[in-house]
Amino acid sequence: MAAARSVNLVSRDGVAFTVETGALCIDVLYTGGLAERAQWETLRSPDDLQVWSEGASVFWGPIVVPVTNRDLADIVSLREAIWKSVNRVIDGDDPAVSDVDSINIFADRSAPRPRLEEGTIVTVGRTDGAAVVGAIARDAIELLGSPRRERLRRCHATDCALVFLDTSRAGARRWCSMARCGNRAKARTRRRTEQQ
Repeated sequence: MAAARSVNLVSRDGVAFTVETGALCIDVLYTGGLAERAQWETLRSPDDLQVWSEGASVFWGPIVVPVTNRDLADIVSLREAIWKSVNRVIDGDDPAVSDVDSINIFADRSAPRPRLEEGTIVTVGRTDGAAVVGAIARDAIELLGSPRRERLRRCHATDCALVFLDTSRAGARRWCSMARCGNRAKARTRRRTEQQ
């Protein structure tokens, strides 16, 4: 069973909240990007990508990930292709061919593999920035090309565009985070009830 994936964010009004993303390729979407995600931009240098990849457990066990400016540019490009693809799937469309082509090209990067040593999983193979990009692209392919894509969701709050993979048993998750949008929706409902 895969470990739960989540990212910690802070809203424009200063509220800290956690989004259970459900997938590594969704995690990377909240390292920044265009429009509403620009406020969370954390990938400004190769060192930032190295720190993020180690914290996000892109590979197994402790690693050192040398990252280049090219890797940084590639992850930003991949991040946008995944963002657009996920949103198209949520809207009932297939990802655009150009975004699929980008994801596939990045997925061809070197792939480290897990190895069991003394009861611990360790990483074997290249663990550089190109491998980070490749691992995230392969995760996107596995998600977008499987029935799990039907569990991709956008937060139901009208003022929130955050996306996530609904890993709940019932598949009925509505909010990016109960601590943010879920609580705001409950408060609005309570106010409407009190006014009636």
